[in-house]
Parts: sequence; C-alpha cells; structure tokens
Amino acid sequence: MSDQRRPPVARPTIREVAEAAGVSRSTASRALSGNGYAAPEVRDRVRAVAKEIGYVVDATARSLKQRTSRSVGVLVSDLRNVFYAELASGIGEEAKKHGRTLVLVDLHGDGEGELDAAEALVASRVSGVIATPVSGQLSEYLSRIGVPLIEVDRRFDAEGTDAVVVDNRAAARDTTERLLSAGHRRIALLIDETEWTTGEERQRGYLDALAARKVRYDDSLIVQAGWDAEEATAAARRILSLPDRPTAVFAANNVLTEGTWRAAAELGLRIPEDVSVVGFDDAPWMSMVRPGVSSRVQDAGSLGATALRALLERIDMPDAPVRTMVLPTRFLDRGSIAAPPA
Repeated sequence: MSDQRRPPVARPTIREVAEAAGVSRSTASRALSGNGYAAPEVRDRVRAVAKEIGYVVDATARSLKQRTSRSVGVLVSDLRNVFYAELASGIGEEAKKHGRTLVLVDLHGDGEGELDAAEALVASRVSGVIATPVSGQLSEYLSRIGVPLIEVDRRFDAEGTDAVVVDNRAAARDTTERLLSAGHRRIALLIDETEWTTGEERQRGYLDALAARKVRYDDSLIVQAGWDAEEATAAARRILSLPDRPTAVFAANNVLTEGTWRAAAELGLRIPEDVSVVGFDDAPWMSMVRPGVSSRVQDAGSLGATALRALLERIDMPDAPVRTMVLPTRFLDRGSIAAPPA
C-alpha cells in the first residue's frame, strides 16, 4: 500500500483577510487585535471575513513582535474542589473581556510541585501569574525574574505582592457567634491548616467569638483535618464519638463540612437536633440535603475576576503601591443550626 500523505494546508494570512475585506493590512490587524482604532463597521466586516475564511490570530507571533504576551498564568491548588474550579472560572470569564487567554496549571493538591509549575508558566511566556500559593517561595521566585503575581484566597508576601482575599477572621468570628447565640458552648472547630493565612485567621475568628462571650475554649475541640474528604470524615467521626461530644461543629472549608455531614450520618446523629453544623464555602450538595447546610459564603468567581483585573493593573503600573483587596462574605442560613440538645 503506497504512502499517500496529504499536502499541508496553508493557513489563511492577514493579507488575505485584508484583501477579502477591502482594507489595508494594518487596518485589518487593528480590527482583529483591538489595538488601535478601526471604525465599528470596518471592524465587524474584517472579523466576519476572518471567521469565514478561517483566519486565526497567531498569538505567539504577535507576542514576539510586541515583546509581551496576552496570556495569563493561573496556578490553583486543586480543581477537584469546587472553590478552586469556580475561582478559575471567574478568572477565565474576566480574561475573555480583556482579550486574554489562560495557561492553567492544577497542582492536584500537591504543594511540592508549586515551583515546577511556576517555571512551566514562565516558560510559556505568560505576562503574569494568579495563584493560590502554598508557600512564600512562589512570590520570591517570580519577583526575582520580574513576573507579576497576584496571590488570591491566601497570602504569603504581604509586603511585596498584591492579593485578593476575604476577611477570614471577621467571617469566622461572625459564624461562630451565630452558634453561640443559639446557646452552644461546646463548639468544635475543624480546620484544614493554620500555616496559611486562611486557616490561621479563621481559627483566630473562632477564638475571638469565644473570648467575647467569655466562653473558655477547649483546645481538644480544635481539630486539624486537612483537605482530604476521607480524613475529614474520620476526624469528625472521632470528635462526634466523644462521651461529651460537641453540640455544634464549625467546619472551616467545604471538604471538612462534607466530612462532618457524613460522620454525623454514620453515627446516627440528626442535624440540627443532635448536633448543629456550619461550614465555610458553599458547594452544590449543601442545598440538596435536608436540612440544607448553613455556611459562610465567599464568591469565588468574584475573587478570580478581581484578581485578573488586579494583575492587568499591576502589569500596566509595575511601580504602583502593593495592595490587598478584601472582598465581602455572607452567611447563608439553610437550617442546620438549632439550640443544643437538652
């Protein structure tokens, strides 16, 4: 059987687009890139022709010519977690509005791969990086080679790097206060970690609320359980199996909330009659169970969109003062808080 290979198909060029649209090559380039003026009717005609003949802007060639890149690096901890997925979606939606493309890297929960992932993004010639960092090494590395970074959700470099976060301490304080106001005094805190600003500030907010009510805290009720759902369920099962078990649980992320719900079900504990449960972050399943799970909600999509805008501003104004942008949270009451059992 003979080897009959198809000849390569020539890609349409900007010159062909210009000729078909009846404009100059420079006008066609402005109309397609959005850089420089092109009358609206001309822009629409050029783009329609480009679509018809199958012309696609060569982003790599344009970046080399302009010595800049239209792509943005996004480094997230674990897309299996709905929070990070919504965060990345928010970044992507905002990027489209500004004609930017994303180079997305998912660490799959492996923080040790952070620097390798950052190096891969830099090799892709991204104009900047948005990351949910797991260490201060990321900001040190990118700062050293002059690549702008926006830390989002948590921060390690408050002095040298812009960040987009929520007020975790105030949010956790208000959430704990809701359990205290319902009459609870033995309130367990399931926390993922306290080395990052998110976990540290949520624990501090929990302690603030107890102190304000003059409730002595029991350090055995503060349990670190990580980000794994099985580990979270095991930790919640242990603390809910105690003879003097807590009457309420504040689970400081959505995975810990899921683990708490599963543990309560395994132990035959009714929510909220036997134990009240509140979470931090929302997830679709929380509105599908009965009762629904009350939770502190942060808008992950807005965090992502704000981070993208902050990165573009940093690229345009590299010498501007470092900023921390703090977004609000809200409490969503779905009925999983009740007075402690008699």
